[in-house]
Amino acid sequence: MAIKPTIYKARISLSDMERNYYDSLNLTIAQHPSETLERMMVRILAYCLNAQEGIELTKGLEDVEEPAIWVRTMDEQIALWIDLGEPTPERVKKATHRARAVRVYSFNSKSDVWWSQNVKKFSQLDAAFYRFPAEEIEALAALVSRTMDLSITITGDSAYVAGDKGEVEVHWDVLQAR
Repeated sequence: MAIKPTIYKARISLSDMERNYYDSLNLTIAQHPSETLERMMVRILAYCLNAQEGIELTKGLEDVEEPAIWVRTMDEQIALWIDLGEPTPERVKKATHRARAVRVYSFNSKSDVWWSQNVKKFSQLDAAFYRFPAEEIEALAALVSRTMDLSITITGDSAYVAGDKGEVEVHWDVLQAR
């Protein structure tokens, strides 16, 4: 018998000072059995960094043909493809053919090695790459509870996240902008 996903609920008060975007979000997140809490929280953070009309959490790890998050237009075209972790150059290239814009957010302690091994191939692709420090994502994962009330404020190159279990500031590096 297959292990079922764990369901989390997040009520988020989002203030994106860079885009003048303010929203109250209610997310239901299905954590796949093989997904870490760190990856799940990066999904939430990437969702907030790109929040807009039409943004959706996908089946993620359940369907390898889909990104972690996407924005689809009314005619089902993919406007934005968001991947997490360290995807292969081939996967990112395929995404650039399917979507108008592609963004990748890496967060593992291996991100530096992954980036240095693939930077030449990635530089030829029309995709943006960002890296979160692994230790800050670990601190973000410590805020997890089955029902979360979070306040996320985005300014510059950081997000300040406050919840019932504490607060953390998460920074990111732009590895490649597009």
